[in-house]
Amino acid sequence: MLFSPKKLNLFLAVNLPSAFLCGVRVKLINSERCCVSVRHKWINKNPFSSMFWAVQGMAAELSTGALIILKIKQLNQKISMLVLRNEAQFTKKAKGRITFECKQGISIDSALKKAIETGQGQTLILEAEGHDEAGDLVSKFSFEWTLKTKF
Repeated sequence: MLFSPKKLNLFLAVNLPSAFLCGVRVKLINSERCCVSVRHKWINKNPFSSMFWAVQGMAAELSTGALIILKIKQLNQKISMLVLRNEAQFTKKAKGRITFECKQGISIDSALKKAIETGQGQTLILEAEGHDEAGDLVSKFSFEWTLKTKF
């Protein structure tokens, strides 16, 4: 199966309609990184003239989760994934287009390999930074994922 931004965005429309309606879109995905963007607009605004934090969280989580899904599909294994916890830091009002990027494909490879070899669940912390069009850091999210083989 070809794993492309277009197919992931169709998946969003069908399975995560709130993210799709808010404008969350995968822009790039490869074995090393995933970029997801969202533009500040009426449907995802907060009362403070910026993007609602939860919309940023959806985009950030997708940048980490899509990368895990890609890796699982490449391995052709049955592996479950779940977010255990997350943290966020906000450094600037989110206006315009915000792009979240996770660059930890190699870390995911290691965790999946260990999960398959040992049969034990693995935890992995993935980070996604959100930058505005000027390149300024707007927010940073950290997601602790669990990965476990299914039998």
